[in-house]
Amino acid sequence: MNNVTEPVVVVGVNGSRASAAALRWAAEEADRRHARLRVVRAWNIEFDAPYAPADIRPSPEQQRQAAGEDLDVLLRSVFGSQPPWNLTTELVEGMPERVLAGASAGADLLVLGSATPPFSQARSVGPVARTCLSRAVCPVVVVSPAESDDPMARIGDAADAARPRLVAATGA
Repeated sequence: MNNVTEPVVVVGVNGSRASAAALRWAAEEADRRHARLRVVRAWNIEFDAPYAPADIRPSPEQQRQAAGEDLDVLLRSVFGSQPPWNLTTELVEGMPERVLAGASAGADLLVLGSATPPFSQARSVGPVARTCLSRAVCPVVVVSPAESDDPMARIGDAADAARPRLVAATGA
């Protein structure tokens, strides 16, 4: 019996430009490692005030459906009509930072996106990345999309400028 497990790269996405950059980076890394690419889309059920009109409040099922549609759009925008062979997706209800920190168990790498520009004065990442950097049980990589107006993005060739930028990394 073979007890060797296949490596797993987990990437958390939310439909943002930063999560698209993280997804691209994670897909390349999973391919290099010959690993499974596990894409996790987590969301919290949003509750409106009880006095808000009921007809404008999406139900939990509508919120789940919207999260699934966001995930499908993101996957098509990154991979086109041919997703990678090693791709699996998950829709998980819950606080994204908790879901992703939990998804790090059994993973070889957790990849997240951050909208924080890599060379900005405010070098803080958001709460999801911050929580995962401190609580994940595997190494974490946080990437940011390359900004076209970023002077550092103009250094090197065009292909390099289109690559996501590393914001933070930790080894758990």
